[in-house]
Amino acid sequence: MEPNQTQKNMTEIENSIIADIVSGKYKNFYLIYDRKSTDDTNNQKNSIKYQKSENTRFAFREKLPIAPISVEGFFKEGIISERHSAFKENSEMTFGNGDKVQYSVERPKFYKLVEWLNNGYFKGAIFLCQDRATRNKGDETIIRKLINAGVDIRYTLTTYDKTSSGELHMDIDGMFAKHYSRVTSEKISLTIRKSRADGLCTHKAPVGYLNQGNMTFKPQDPERAPIILKMFKKYAEGSWSLADIARWAIEEGFTMPPVRRRRTEAEMLEDEENDESTQVEAVCRPPTYNNIHKILTNPFYMGKIPGNDGQYFDSTSHEAIVTEEIFNNAQLELKKNNKSARYIKPLDHPFRNMIRCAECKRTYTPYLKKGHIYFGSRCARGCNNHFRSFNLTLITRTLESLIGNLTFTKEELDDIDSSISTEIATLDKKRIDLIESNERKKKKVREDLAYLNANRLTLLRTGAYTPEKIKEEEDSMNLALKSFRDQEEASDISMAQTVKEVIKLSELIKDTLPHYSLCNSYEKEQIVKIIFSELSFSGKTLNFKTKNGFQSLENRLKNHFVTNCGPTGNRTRP
Repeated sequence: MEPNQTQKNMTEIENSIIADIVSGKYKNFYLIYDRKSTDDTNNQKNSIKYQKSENTRFAFREKLPIAPISVEGFFKEGIISERHSAFKENSEMTFGNGDKVQYSVERPKFYKLVEWLNNGYFKGAIFLCQDRATRNKGDETIIRKLINAGVDIRYTLTTYDKTSSGELHMDIDGMFAKHYSRVTSEKISLTIRKSRADGLCTHKAPVGYLNQGNMTFKPQDPERAPIILKMFKKYAEGSWSLADIARWAIEEGFTMPPVRRRRTEAEMLEDEENDESTQVEAVCRPPTYNNIHKILTNPFYMGKIPGNDGQYFDSTSHEAIVTEEIFNNAQLELKKNNKSARYIKPLDHPFRNMIRCAECKRTYTPYLKKGHIYFGSRCARGCNNHFRSFNLTLITRTLESLIGNLTFTKEELDDIDSSISTEIATLDKKRIDLIESNERKKKKVREDLAYLNANRLTLLRTGAYTPEKIKEEEDSMNLALKSFRDQEEASDISMAQTVKEVIKLSELIKDTLPHYSLCNSYEKEQIVKIIFSELSFSGKTLNFKTKNGFQSLENRLKNHFVTNCGPTGNRTRP
């Protein structure tokens, strides 16, 4: 059979299985979830093999039917295997309509599991113990909500009573699971910081040194170190380019340290099913232009390592290959050869100076690369926003979805029509009450102002007021009168007319959307400039502010829009 035909048949079978799952065919079956943690590799409970055997034995003993099906990339014969930390969680949150708070789940298979359990596709899930299910508050909340919704969550090594004591038992186990990971993380961080303070190399040494699994001693590579020294000397002479040195190094037989190729998706899935990783042969590759540049700019080669504050200082775990003088001379040559492109007139790219980093306020600058326009930001040192670049397509599509969300939906228009008569009548009554209240206040201010003018001399002679105090009181009263007049002018427009204008604006924006999708990037820029006054990225979240006139529509939304969300506001996943 042809390979393409075989692949097509497998896809049809898998689609049929998923259709059966969605139809509820396996709603009385369970799934087993096994997770290998990176927190404690020596713990036997971390073994995928151990978890499979214990969870399967538990399901047989308790007569819990396991779904006899497989979904490629998810589970095999009803058993999910995943290699992922359950302690780390994404701190980014999204606030949506209807008092909803959304946050991402870092484990892709766990996310899919809880999604299918929530949809009622399976009766429940089996975990070895609570720390295999979750080690952070966010994922624990999801498990608790599933239990409250009637999903049957079982633990092989523990049974929680459906009483307050059982709830307390689960709280304590969850607390210790999180505490264990926090302590482990804290110990590793403190060890790394102490080692750096002692001058030890806490990271993998670069090419030219041997990594023997010991941070206290990084010996020089007897084959590569002499060639690296010659690289520095040649470049410091000023007559060699990086490309010349790369070619020379290859002729000398210089290669980069052996590295393994990236594993395929099939190999990664196979690794999650077993405790042993797939062995991929490491290959030595010739140096490239970029490899040479990284070597010549790395202070590690003059015996320096980065400290806890980012500053370089003398290392106690390795010796220098080059002297500081040679290294500094090479840096001078690199700086001399570094040519920056300067433009008298900025390049004509769309959305220039319109999008900023929400953290450091620096601009995302458009640039052309391989025929496509990208935006990049050189954020300030210490900026927490790591979303440094994106393409033009992303921003135009995100803005298109955002503009669409500014318009009223059919349901919102129906709600407005159904409540407009009573609510506008109430608002108009409030407007009339405000006008009457302002009239009483204006009358009192005018009387006070008339008294002040009529008795000005008397107040000055008796010393009750100084000239400055009288002027201050007079200005204050006139300002109060102006404020009342402004409120009356603003309230002269009826509530019905205001609602009508807002609906008309929404319809105009809706009519603009088809034109936006068809027009070119520069025309899209003009539409965006009319609607928005500020655009900024914080992570993958697009923050925005609309111009005056559009704020009534903006107030329906929270002041942010997530780029990897669909038009409904729900987070989408690849």
